[in-house]
Amino acid sequence: MSALSTNATRGDHRVVVIGGGFGGLRAVRHLRDAPVSVTLIDRRNFHLFQPLSYQVATGALSPSDVAYPLRALFAGSDNVRVLLADASGFDLDAREVRLAPAGDESIPDAVPYDTLIVAAGSSYSYFGHEEWREHAAEVKSMESAIVVCSEILAAFERAELATDPGARAAELTFVVVGGGPTGVEMAGQIGELARHTLRHDFRSIDPTTARVLLIETTDRLLGSFPASLSEKARRGLERIGVTPMLDTTVVDIDEKSVVLEDGQGARETVPTRTVVWAAGVQASSLATTLGELAGGEIDRSGRLTVESDLSLAGHPEVLVLGDMVRVRDADGQVQTLPGVAPVAIQQGVYAGRLIVDRLHGAATAPFHYHDKGNVATIGRGRAVVDLGWLRLSGLPAWVAWLVIHIWYLIGFRNRLFVALQWFFSFVSHGRSSRLIVEPDDIDVHEVPTSD
Repeated sequence: MSALSTNATRGDHRVVVIGGGFGGLRAVRHLRDAPVSVTLIDRRNFHLFQPLSYQVATGALSPSDVAYPLRALFAGSDNVRVLLADASGFDLDAREVRLAPAGDESIPDAVPYDTLIVAAGSSYSYFGHEEWREHAAEVKSMESAIVVCSEILAAFERAELATDPGARAAELTFVVVGGGPTGVEMAGQIGELARHTLRHDFRSIDPTTARVLLIETTDRLLGSFPASLSEKARRGLERIGVTPMLDTTVVDIDEKSVVLEDGQGARETVPTRTVVWAAGVQASSLATTLGELAGGEIDRSGRLTVESDLSLAGHPEVLVLGDMVRVRDADGQVQTLPGVAPVAIQQGVYAGRLIVDRLHGAATAPFHYHDKGNVATIGRGRAVVDLGWLRLSGLPAWVAWLVIHIWYLIGFRNRLFVALQWFFSFVSHGRSSRLIVEPDDIDVHEVPTSD
């Protein structure tokens, strides 16, 4: 086995980070001035601001608005190296990350480390029905978001061509599965697209008649929010033409329809050509790989249980972050933290600080997540915000949502362009990216989104 050299100009301690998402990125940024060499491995050459990928899926933003090249982020950090590669496994005894075969014998198949940070993220779970993935795309990856945008726009185009009323109605029916923040935001954006952006663009159809169904298995939307804000979100969606279907479960999906079952067991077949999946996540398979190697606990969603300092049991040199893990606190209780960006960000900062403390022989307190609240947008000028000490809805919440997301975006250009685009959209209902591309041109295989 040939291993890639990771010699550094600033330090001999080798840190390898898998995943250029929120957690991995924050860890690397914290280590830029530390006496270590850092190798960042990701299968994509960009950081995706995943909380806004659904806006790419509805044409509100362009892909470049929510992504930033990893190499550009660390061009000025002489101790950081970025590798475009796919981590496929580990040799914990040899302390090496194994890379997926690249088809070129000159490319090494392993990267050595002294400390390893794994923040490989998660993908959406189809609850044992992988055959649904073909007919219900998700918006967690950039590739899928682009495909979903094309599918939504193409549905209106097919409806314009259709002469059969039933076929036209099916094309103008959009089903979003999952009533969490992504599902609510996605459904709201489709409603805005149909009722405002496209309403004057067609001659044979009226886009405002489109049905947008939001499917949720529980009795309310946004289950992590207070009930009062969940109800306001439901009413806000209904005002823009979205129909929330609560206590409803998806039992089948094919290329022409979705079969739903309500709480009383009654089934309904909904003809549709466009289904968007936003329900449940599955941790990266690297979590299971680590668990099998180290004898760690894995839950039903594939999450690995780690120690209170985010380390793998028996391997303090391996830190695992984000959607991949559950954390055992100082009292031995296992905590399942929400799969949101702030968790990954705080864990990434903690991992970077832990490594620096270890190098200096200092102790680090156990990781503790500081919950700063939840935000979700419903549509133009509508959102809900729960900060614990403050709850907002309507326009004030939407402004707060805008500020929070612009603040966390990577890169000045992205912040500026997104702010300008949102201002343009607010005053004109316009959208910057309404291009239809052929799905065959894009790799939509399952791509876990890094934390």
